[in-house]
Amino acid sequence: MTTNVTADYRLIDSTLRDGSHAISHQYRDQDVIRIVQGLDAAGVQVIEIAHGDGLGGSSFNYGFSAVPEKELIARACDVAVNAQIACLLLPGIGLADDLREVNELGVQVARIAVHCTEADITEQHIKVAKSLGMEAIGFLMMSHMNSPEGLVEQALLMQSYGADTIYIADSAGAMTVDDVRYRVSALVRALDVPVGVHAHNNLSMAVANSIAAFEEGAKNLDGTSAGLGAGAGNCPTEILAAVSTKYGIETGVNPLALMDLAEDVVRPIMPRQQVIDRAGLLLGYAGVYGSFLLHAERAAERYGVPQSEILLELGRRKVVGGQEDMIIDVALDLVRQHAEQENSTS
Repeated sequence: MTTNVTADYRLIDSTLRDGSHAISHQYRDQDVIRIVQGLDAAGVQVIEIAHGDGLGGSSFNYGFSAVPEKELIARACDVAVNAQIACLLLPGIGLADDLREVNELGVQVARIAVHCTEADITEQHIKVAKSLGMEAIGFLMMSHMNSPEGLVEQALLMQSYGADTIYIADSAGAMTVDDVRYRVSALVRALDVPVGVHAHNNLSMAVANSIAAFEEGAKNLDGTSAGLGAGAGNCPTEILAAVSTKYGIETGVNPLALMDLAEDVVRPIMPRQQVIDRAGLLLGYAGVYGSFLLHAERAAERYGVPQSEILLELGRRKVVGGQEDMIIDVALDLVRQHAEQENSTS
């Protein structure tokens, strides 16, 4: 067990939520127990668990969970000793009643997530979370698609609704260090509440971006064990902790324990290792939502069109989280375009 110390930032681990995308939402009870125990023992302050697309996400559109998410959430709450348990909710997918139910299970932190221009739809859910005595975190997804000034406007709305912390999420892994610095510094200057960053690794920038966010004043950073997550994965918790230690940043967690968890528990359940292959890199390059990766892969196999073409077209159309149905539309459009090209040359 890590000795309790004052940390320079709060670490939130999302292996059991964002990591769900990478394993097609097939977590089992034993996976949850072992991961929560490992993170808790390493000193991680907050552990997030839900379907990859948040509460209520288990569906035909987003992929069905192997085990009902609230059963897994209950297991996490039972197992955690020191860590708080968090859940993610996307208004329109999850309901206010979902917050009430998970709060009764023991969830203490609600992360209310929307596209980075739609903070106005978070008011009800943030206020419900606060009425339940939960910490409410506003979560602005795909933040590379909004300017620093635009993000400030959105964050101020969330703050006015009662959010305790505001996050910018690099959901496509599309940001550079400068992109992160400009956005975080703008929010830190404008807000009265702490700022957080949720980084993805499609451009291999997640750790660097997280450290830059801390240097600009972010007090909350996210990671996942072994980087398990949507797209090419998230900021690896164990690497973030190790690099932070090298910089003299106090994390309050045990990097060696996190390394053991990643190697001995998480990697063995990964269907494939989180590497930045062509498809993963294209997500960051084109600015496409990370959870689209496996959906685009399946569409490519089903319709016989290159996954790379699907991802690039999704980027051109500036699709956002929740528009997974557009992947099929794009694939069918590409099939028609290829057929027309073949007919014109025959």
